[in-house]
Amino acid sequence: MRWKRALTVVGVHAEGEYGKVVTGGVVDVPGKTMFDKMQHLRDHEDGLRKFLLYEPRGAAVHSANLVLPSNHPKAALGYVIMESVEYPPMSGSNTICTVTAILETGILPMQEPVTHLTLEAPAGLIGVTCQCRDGKVLQVKFRNVPAFAHYLDVPVEVEGTGTVTIDVAYGGMYYALVDAKALGLALSPDEARDICGLGQKIKAAAKAQLKVVHPANPKIRDVTITEFMGPLSRRGKRLTARNTVVVSPGRLDRSPCGTGTCARLAVMHARKQIRVGEVFDHQSIIGSHFISEIVGTTRIGSRPAIIPTVAGRAWITSIGQYGYDADDPFPQGYTLSDTWMEAIS
Repeated sequence: MRWKRALTVVGVHAEGEYGKVVTGGVVDVPGKTMFDKMQHLRDHEDGLRKFLLYEPRGAAVHSANLVLPSNHPKAALGYVIMESVEYPPMSGSNTICTVTAILETGILPMQEPVTHLTLEAPAGLIGVTCQCRDGKVLQVKFRNVPAFAHYLDVPVEVEGTGTVTIDVAYGGMYYALVDAKALGLALSPDEARDICGLGQKIKAAAKAQLKVVHPANPKIRDVTITEFMGPLSRRGKRLTARNTVVVSPGRLDRSPCGTGTCARLAVMHARKQIRVGEVFDHQSIIGSHFISEIVGTTRIGSRPAIIPTVAGRAWITSIGQYGYDADDPFPQGYTLSDTWMEAIS
């Protein structure tokens, strides 16, 4: 065997959502900040993302995370998140996967019963508190970057559906949030294919029809993901709801989605449906849970924003090496529309 490239990859799932964590084989990437490093990968070394996520080494139903040294004095490490068609500034499930891999493989020391870390994502610094026992990470709670509502109850014209009323909110990436019941959806697993098709159309409509630019970083812009919201219920200071998120090119997030949870919290807070300190239990389409809350408020530019936390657990499923032979005809992989919904490059 003679490989042209070899990467050490830890397979992890966070409440059902699978994320590869690259822990070896890439020393560093040019850039001062993790956002700079993300842009360098996107613009100059996108073959790495394709190598990890496209067939025959990858699949449409997962993401990848590249662990890198951080230049920020408060950060122990950094990481860049890679999805099938984009580099999101932040991802909650991928953060939980990455932290679990870092601690359970000994890259950073685990302190029991609680390990505190600060990591740098492209979106900014992420504070992490981990409950640990017997060498295992039992829960990862992260303090996300501020989340905020950008539009509430705005109409968009969706191909084949007509006018759909959506909210747009930032939770680490920009979401179009839509009431599932208003579209006749129960958010049951048997609806998954129909939800994906509709979600992609809503995303495309929102991106084309709405101007969306992050007030603190104009390079973060446009709706890139759709979230379908189930009915909200309350028992005392605890709220619950079901949701599912459509990740491009058209598949469902298996977890309750961390940044989607933060985006929904921002919308709920803007509507006065939740207060600081109340707990929001967000359930995925497969029945897994993220436990979240708003721990404070702030402003991003002129926009009121919240400071959210999200907690969940991840499990390591594999540790191995990914590589390709020098004469492999598909070093960056390929996609087919039978499983990817659309052929992408």
